Amino acid sequence: MTDLHYLTATEMSRLLRARDISAVELLQAHLDRIEQVNPRVNAIVTLAAEQAMDTARALDSVAPAGPLHGLPVAHKDLVDTAGLRTTYGSPAFADHVPEKDDLIVQRLKAAGAVTIGKTNTPEYGTGSHTVNEVFGATRNPYDLTRSAGGSSGGAAAALAAGMIPLADGSDMGGSLRNPASFCNVVGLRPTPGRVPAISDKAAWYTLAVPGPMARTVDDLVLMLQVVSGFHPGSPFAVTEPFRTDPIESVEHMRVAWSPDLGGLPVDPRTAEVTANAPRILEELGARVERVDLDLSDADDAFRIYRAWYYALAFPDLDILGPNTRWNAEQGRLLTGADLARAERLRTGLYHRMTAFWDRYDVLLAPVSQVPPFPVEDPYVAEINGVRLPDYLSWMRSAYWISVLHAPAASVPAGFTPDGLPVGVQIVGRPFADARVLRVARAFEQATRYGSRRPTL
Repeated sequence: MTDLHYLTATEMSRLLRARDISAVELLQAHLDRIEQVNPRVNAIVTLAAEQAMDTARALDSVAPAGPLHGLPVAHKDLVDTAGLRTTYGSPAFADHVPEKDDLIVQRLKAAGAVTIGKTNTPEYGTGSHTVNEVFGATRNPYDLTRSAGGSSGGAAAALAAGMIPLADGSDMGGSLRNPASFCNVVGLRPTPGRVPAISDKAAWYTLAVPGPMARTVDDLVLMLQVVSGFHPGSPFAVTEPFRTDPIESVEHMRVAWSPDLGGLPVDPRTAEVTANAPRILEELGARVERVDLDLSDADDAFRIYRAWYYALAFPDLDILGPNTRWNAEQGRLLTGADLARAERLRTGLYHRMTAFWDRYDVLLAPVSQVPPFPVEDPYVAEINGVRLPDYLSWMRSAYWISVLHAPAASVPAGFTPDGLPVGVQIVGRPFADARVLRVARAFEQATRYGSRRPTL
């Protein structure tokens, strides 16, 4: 079967259950693809070929049971995997091998998924460009001179290049959505608690969430149904199981369109691509209205909460690279008054958005303010003639949304004239993950931008 590695995960699952292919055959197709393209892309940084083959053989000896039976997956190198090197992108952990799986890995394995390896990430997931001192940079499969985004850049690039059909990611300020946009795949930042995580340092922290990544919305839903669900280890885990929206049409849905989220600078190439998204939803029957949002309070709130987290999570500055150290140092400068201001700002924004969600079903906006940038650049310093004050500023279109406690999907929206992918962001009210994915699927089915493969 040609291009077995580029079938959808749902189609792979159907073939496995019908015994038309074996888990070993499917795994070998992906291992062959990794051997072919990964040396150029550098997305999978630790390969567990023998371990994966042993798992695949064991699965072939039993009847298919779990929903992900036999499907290869790779885990972000921030996620602990028992017996498999996990570096967090840091030289201090270059040879670290955890003894226990993180919760998301436990759930994927229990559903029958086959762990094939680890995907690259910047040090401790800091920044939206995947490069670190342990493994180097991950390159964009659509243009190897460009960034794959971050911090789940290895996951997105591996999906786009056909090395895996499913991947886990995580998102604080866009770390899942930004690489999905850059690499023409699908990613969901779920409502916090939808996909629970267990932390021994910041159990109540809601800005950073794990989430699924895939090449299609249906595949993403397949994975979401496995990794979501209550767990007592998370104090804000959603108790209700995730259920898809039984309605597929977006006819009569109320869509708010914000091309710049209230005045953010946007690269003209990104603006040109994303400007087509409202028309597509209108053709599907949605009622689209351009809105002028004021989310500026999210900037201060996000930066304070982010800095506080880094100070909490990284007390030893000596083992940190410059980006992570800068964040931790900023956190050490915070006062009680700073944290109080962040809480007031976020509370006010939440209540204003509650009124907004009474008028609109979803918000449509760019995921990133720029298309994929040169891989040698550490970050974006200027957008459309506007100089940016620091390395975080170019990610505002993603991290302002993080403050809203809302689900947000990144879906392929088209390509720039020079062939660089651009995603559109679909945001819903808190806990309306199924509605967001309903719109994402309708948009995907109408455009088919995600079916365009890189030429590697």
